[in-house]
Amino acid sequence: MKRYRVINMDLDSRASLLKRDILESWKPEVKELHKQNKEQIEQELRREFGTANIKTKLQNFIDLGNAPFSTLAFHNRFLHQIRYAFVIGSYYPALTGACALGERIFNHLLLGLRDSYRGQPEYKQIYGKGSFDNWDKAIKILEGWNILLPDTLTEYRKLALIRNRAIHFDPATDHHDRPLALEAIKTLSNIIQEQFSAFGQQPWFIPNIPGASFIKKDWEKQPFIKVVYLPNCALVGPLHQLKFQVKEHGTEVTIEDTYEYENRVISDEEFADLFTRRKPWDSPIS
Repeated sequence: MKRYRVINMDLDSRASLLKRDILESWKPEVKELHKQNKEQIEQELRREFGTANIKTKLQNFIDLGNAPFSTLAFHNRFLHQIRYAFVIGSYYPALTGACALGERIFNHLLLGLRDSYRGQPEYKQIYGKGSFDNWDKAIKILEGWNILLPDTLTEYRKLALIRNRAIHFDPATDHHDRPLALEAIKTLSNIIQEQFSAFGQQPWFIPNIPGASFIKKDWEKQPFIKVVYLPNCALVGPLHQLKFQVKEHGTEVTIEDTYEYENRVISDEEFADLFTRRKPWDSPIS
């Protein structure tokens, strides 16, 4: 009866809050709250990035947009570092870092998943190798194994072109490092948002469940889901509750799921219905 719910995720939406203008149609209390929120975010960014050239840093932060809302995998920490480099004006390191992280991601996928595809002809091409730098071959293998989604493939091929311009000598990079870095980071973010999203229309999520992401039963044994998603999920019943507690280093999430469920198999649709129709008195939490 239980399903895997995505619990461990990463998001930074401060850029969209900074960019949002105060509208005249808003009520005075809403305007004041938004103003206070923007001031608080700007203060946080000053502490994080320093006050020197703060206007440029704030604009860089806004131009990057929100960090992708993704499950925790092998990209989050390094993506934060790449975004940090861009904000402080280290555009070429941010550019090359985005390209290197794109390569690191498909290496993680190939190394972590290849044993699940021993019977596939592509396995012979990567058996025994410790890393891969041929982007075209790597992308084609992951495409052949139906691991990367169509939009991910499109963005990966776009990032490959950016990488070729950035890594191989091109005099134009000297004068276009910022736009190239911004394009690379946004393209990489699109890859992460599409392939590693914590919420969305990805085919492995049970649809029509607002505010939560659950893995479809038929997808639980898929190699990509087993390696990337399930370690960041909790196996829960439809009447479980999440509790959030703010700690010094972030928010701690605990799960309470003491309800005595029936020992039977249910469809994803029935699970979604039970989860969305639950009433307070159905909950195991008082």
